[in-house]
Amino acid sequence: MSTETRPGVGERSRLRLLQLAALTSTVDRFAIAPLLVVIGLDLKAPLSAVAAVASAYFLAYGLMQPVWGMISDRVGRVRVMRLSLLGAALAGVGSMLAPNLLVLGLTRTLAGGCFAALIPATLVYVGDMWPAAVRQRPLSDVLAASSLGIAVATAGAGLLADLLHWRAVPAVTGVAAALLWVALARLPEPDREPSTGNPLRSVARVLRNRWALVVFALVFVEGIVVLGVLTYLAPAVQALGSSAALAGLVAASFGVGALAWSRLVRSLVGRSSAGGLATIGGALLVAGWAVPAVAVNIATVTVAGLLLGGSWAFLHTTLQSWATEVVPTERATAVALFAALLFLGSSAGTAAVGPLADSGAFGTAFRLALVVAVPLALAAALARTRYGT
Repeated sequence: MSTETRPGVGERSRLRLLQLAALTSTVDRFAIAPLLVVIGLDLKAPLSAVAAVASAYFLAYGLMQPVWGMISDRVGRVRVMRLSLLGAALAGVGSMLAPNLLVLGLTRTLAGGCFAALIPATLVYVGDMWPAAVRQRPLSDVLAASSLGIAVATAGAGLLADLLHWRAVPAVTGVAAALLWVALARLPEPDREPSTGNPLRSVARVLRNRWALVVFALVFVEGIVVLGVLTYLAPAVQALGSSAALAGLVAASFGVGALAWSRLVRSLVGRSSAGGLATIGGALLVAGWAVPAVAVNIATVTVAGLLLGGSWAFLHTTLQSWATEVVPTERATAVALFAALLFLGSSAGTAAVGPLADSGAFGTAFRLALVVAVPLALAAALARTRYGT
């Protein structure tokens, strides 16, 4: 593990660049939720069809995780991030100019596939450059930037759509990707030997580890019940008659909650067990979906977002850190598979809830999320506690 730096690029600068990469990727990923209704109205498409575009984005985001992970093992973490940012910038321009839903779906899928490289690459970079004893702190900082990106995306996307046009949103993330492509030229590659073996053998070694399979199963379900259903917080508010801007502000409570709770997580690292952190996150997850399961209104959706953000900060960061250590000799592959399953779960959740959202049955969707959240919370707490003993 290297702490080598180039002149003027110290540890803090490296972390800031990683945070900006994570933030940009997250903004692009979460910006579509507040835009579902306005895109449908503009392109004369039903909500379920526009939601299918979001589902395709998440699917590409998930499927490309292991591909980018294998490439990064061979060409380097920074090179992969810069290559993906270039593709994301082009996809942003294409989305801005899309004349119909089909073209928008294709360009958004390309954007998802490109932005997919950033989060796992930043996580693996942290794993390469920071020792295990302190690794969860920079991971928490990257998560905080990602959480800020959620808040910026959900609040800002709706506001931009109301003030300008929904097309301004992919334009902004495309420009940000281009600027980051330039900035990341300053980020040093970790001092490591490139992998030259068969990447499928690396995948096989990870999949032979039973604890890795447990982590993957947990994060797949988390993707369904958190990111997948979360897509419909903003449409649920818009179904009450609210504007895209207000719906985005309400949905931004998830990002605000994740950012605020992540500060507490950071202070508890080293003082509380990983199993304890997972238990708190699971409790917040159940409470988060219990609130709008009772009644869907602006207040309950806002509280749900804040509580689910806490679950993301506690439970997801615990699973994320676990993924970096469960198979240390194959860290990049393990993290890539972890991220892939998270977003495959997200795609599945978004697609599954689409018909309910199209018919306005948001309360039913949130009650189903609650039913899935309870066993997930129990399984995550028990598994992480048992792994640590």
